[in-house]
Amino acid sequence: MARWRGAVSVVPLLLVATMTTATAETRDPMTTNATYCNDASLPGADPFVLHDRDSGAYFAYSTEGADPGYHFAVYRSPDLATWERLPGGALDAGDGTQWGRDWFWAPEVYHNEDTGKYFLFYSARMRDGVAEHFEYADFEEPSKVGVAVADSPAGPFRNIVDHPIDYFPYDPDYHDVNLIMDHTQKKPPATLEEGMTAPLGTYLPFIDPNVFFDGDRIYLYFSRNAYRNWVWDHDLGKYVEESNIYAVELTADWWHDPAGATMPEIHPSYRDANGSPGDPPLVRKDGFTPVLNYGGDPQPWENAHVNDYAESGGEKKDRRWAEGSTTIKRYTEDGSPVYFMTYSANNYANAYYGVGYAVAEHPLGPWKKSDANPVLEQDEQKSMYSTGHGSVIASPDGSQLYYVHHGRPTTDTGRRLYTERMHLDAGSASLGIEQSTADEPIPAGVAPYSLTSDVGLVDLGPGSARVGWRVATASSAAMGLGNALNRVTATVEPPTAATVEKSENHAVLRPGPGVPEIAALTLHYQRRTAAGSYFGVDNLDGERRTPVAVAVPVTSCTRTLTGAQDSIDVSEGVLCLRDATVSGTVRVRAGAALVALDSTVDGEVDVRGALGVWLSGVEIAGQLRVDGVSGRVRVQDGRVSGPVRLQGNRSASPIVVAGNVFEDSLTCRANSPAPSNEGRPNEVRGAAQGQCARL
Repeated sequence: MARWRGAVSVVPLLLVATMTTATAETRDPMTTNATYCNDASLPGADPFVLHDRDSGAYFAYSTEGADPGYHFAVYRSPDLATWERLPGGALDAGDGTQWGRDWFWAPEVYHNEDTGKYFLFYSARMRDGVAEHFEYADFEEPSKVGVAVADSPAGPFRNIVDHPIDYFPYDPDYHDVNLIMDHTQKKPPATLEEGMTAPLGTYLPFIDPNVFFDGDRIYLYFSRNAYRNWVWDHDLGKYVEESNIYAVELTADWWHDPAGATMPEIHPSYRDANGSPGDPPLVRKDGFTPVLNYGGDPQPWENAHVNDYAESGGEKKDRRWAEGSTTIKRYTEDGSPVYFMTYSANNYANAYYGVGYAVAEHPLGPWKKSDANPVLEQDEQKSMYSTGHGSVIASPDGSQLYYVHHGRPTTDTGRRLYTERMHLDAGSASLGIEQSTADEPIPAGVAPYSLTSDVGLVDLGPGSARVGWRVATASSAAMGLGNALNRVTATVEPPTAATVEKSENHAVLRPGPGVPEIAALTLHYQRRTAAGSYFGVDNLDGERRTPVAVAVPVTSCTRTLTGAQDSIDVSEGVLCLRDATVSGTVRVRAGAALVALDSTVDGEVDVRGALGVWLSGVEIAGQLRVDGVSGRVRVQDGRVSGPVRLQGNRSASPIVVAGNVFEDSLTCRANSPAPSNEGRPNEVRGAAQGQCARL
């Protein structure tokens, strides 16, 4: 690789048309009324997000938030908005493989779906061998990049080897002014002429790795530490210490190793590319490709700290930062590639920390910063400060993009996790981020939600019963109900039937003072608004609105029957049928009640004058007749081959007929209240008459 001898040149991009249909935004056919808000409740710094197809979940990796003894917090979310922190962390600090001393920063994880391996790239400051890597034992910021591997996105990750990537980037044309500065290393030479007297050449400490896969080429982007990179600013007339973004190409052996035991290596064209004939044997001086620096494309918003030395009374250095990059690729309508790179500028703890972006036609540039920068910055009206260092990820259905980054809800709190909608247009090479702490739609492809209970029946006969539940997205990824942005409510109707002791994912029910033959426990999924209130979540399919809810019968079973049964007559008490196969008919008379779950009846089911009936997932070969019932009536998710009639039933509770398949007619008359389908229509292949004509 050619040596870098000056600022990066930039040229305007001649891009036309719009994004291709493959990246155009579409609307998922099944939507939801669910929203999310950035409540800044979770600690998170330098977040990188991976979508794991195997589990359907997203995983966010953070510099901060891990338990003691671990590096890098791991968060899991099914929807990019509702995160839960997993115990421990990504990297065990005491597993015997750790080469880093401190400054464990900027984790990023990549999954090879062919081998099943997950690779964690991260930066840290070296513990041993500093002089061998940086020439001087007292090198203040000996930062490098390591790689660990795991079989799960949750870890545990283990370093492939006990040392960082075998890469020695060296800048041969840099006058190392640190060698002529005083011991504080904060005040550089006052003139460029004095700085030019410093010895040439320095090794680069580097952080913030970002791996970009472009076909069969693999690139590692990184940020050169500001330390030992004093750059003369001709406009300011002084040295400013800068961090810049560089790139190096990697070989692919590590990626394709099924054992995950191969360490990434730099491409041979970079190895010792900046060496000279007079170097001692075995001395490495590797090359790099400059990507972003201030002098090559100056933007005033990046100058928040160029006067820190004077303003702090000599406590801080005059500095600039360009770090935390993420690179993605899109195509114009004519198929031309466009590369977008987001990056952060200014100090991460400063109010003016923000995000910009640059575009290029090739992953190695030249790159051109956008005139719209910064595209993400502090917004006092939204109570969002110090916004920066994020990663780009698609919604579950791939139709939307999001930028997950860190920020602060106040100027004196730690960094927190935020999720923002992002828009790209390859034709105009534009990028925008919808910064928000208000209620925003859930990402496309999350819905439909499902809510399931681990029991189909709450039997209070033993005195108490436990009910657990699970909420999942369309990809079956479970919602983290420990996050206060969502919850499941558990209510019993009538309330006197049972007391409910609820936690985030289960409840314990005990008999109340007034237990009817059949009560109902209703579980309903809810989301929290930015204002703090909760609302019930519905799945929306066109004009159809279906609550994300499940009803479970609550009773005290007098008899419970399972397996093969002959004809059954119920004249008293509550009969509970569970996974039963009845070869004849089932008759329920006055003074009795029936709860039947996931059962088959070869004959008819005849319920007259009973105290209640609940049929869920029941297949009936004959007719179903429910007449004159004085209590709860529910028929759901079943199949009836013969005619169905509900007549003259009187209940203080809703009469529900929902989600069934009726092969013959459905007739409902003189029921009070009139039956409803709770937003889950029945399939009626015969005539639907009376009160059930629209069910």
